[in-house]
Amino acid sequence: MKNINGPLKIGIGGGIGTGKTSLTEAIAKNISKKISMAVISNDIYTTEDAEYLMKAQVLPIDRIKGVETGGCPHTAVRDEPSINLLAVEEMKKKFPDLELLLLESGGDNLAATFSPELVDMSIYMFDVCMGQDIPRKKSPAIIKSDLLVINKIDLAPYVDVDLDQMKKDVEEARNGLPYVFCDMKKNIGIDKITDFLISNGGL
Repeated sequence: MKNINGPLKIGIGGGIGTGKTSLTEAIAKNISKKISMAVISNDIYTTEDAEYLMKAQVLPIDRIKGVETGGCPHTAVRDEPSINLLAVEEMKKKFPDLELLLLESGGDNLAATFSPELVDMSIYMFDVCMGQDIPRKKSPAIIKSDLLVINKIDLAPYVDVDLDQMKKDVEEARNGLPYVFCDMKKNIGIDKITDFLISNGGL
């Protein structure tokens, strides 16, 4: 992708433990050698997720920035994104050739969307352990995100989730928008996600 108007900014949202950091790590491993990319990770009072990515060595340390929001993280990416906008500008100045910037943020509800002022595209994640009825709630994050990722499909039998029914519910909720069922630990679905970013983001 030619960096004409700055990097493609993609928000990755979802509840705690759904696999956002694992997805960020997987994307970085898959495409960071091909393009110039960086990560901004939001948390309330720590930079734990950013530190994990640094330790995993998926990117050089200076390409990973942790943001302490001091409150609910999705507020800082949806309602008042100024702290993240500053972080974006910092990364752009540091790496003028930046092509992809991932902004990871937790959210405690299904309305955890990203401000269009902050990101160009958004990915929302939930995992099957959250329950069979999650896609039927048809929340903004479920129906409006550019890509919906459903993680931990391997655990479905242990939490009484019927994956076939969940897929039907997801298809109805998404109304034609793309989604991926995956298992981050086994790298199932990762290729589909990176293919989506490449084809739809112009990477």
